[in-house]
Amino acid sequence: MVRTFTDLDQVRAALGVRLGPSQPLAIDQHRIDAFAEATGDHQWIHVDPARAAGGPFGRTIAHGFLTLSLLPYFGQQLFALEFGTARVNYGIDKVRFPDPVPVDSALRCTATFTELRDTTAGAILTTRYVVHAADETKPACVADTLVLLT
Repeated sequence: MVRTFTDLDQVRAALGVRLGPSQPLAIDQHRIDAFAEATGDHQWIHVDPARAAGGPFGRTIAHGFLTLSLLPYFGQQLFALEFGTARVNYGIDKVRFPDPVPVDSALRCTATFTELRDTTAGAILTTRYVVHAADETKPACVADTLVLLT
C-alpha cells in the first residue's frame, strides 16, 4: 500500500518507520538481457545461461545495478511525496549488494526514511531501500538514496 505524504512534517514524523514491503517483481532472463543491452554489460554470468550453469551460482544472476535501478519502481509502490515543486535525485550515499539475485527470483523492497536535512536549496531526504529475493535472508541490495525536495 502506498503511503502518501503531503508535507515535510509528515515525512519528519515518519523517520525510522519501515514502509512496505512492495509487491514482488519477477526477475527473468528477458529483463536481465534487456538491462545488459541497455548498459553494454554482457558479462557471461548475467547473459549466458549455459556457461553460468557451471559458474559459482549455478545459473545466471541479475546485475547489481539492475537491482539498484529498480528502486524508483519499488519506491512508487511504497510512498508518494505530494508536495513542493520538484524532486531531484541528489545522489546515493551507500550501496551494497550482499547477496546475488538468481534468474527467476522475485524481489520485494522496503523503504525507510532515515534523515531529513534542510539546506538552502531545499530539504534532502535520505531513504534506505532494502531489496530481498524471495526466501533469502540476506538482502540483495541495500541503498541509501538522497532526494532534493524543493
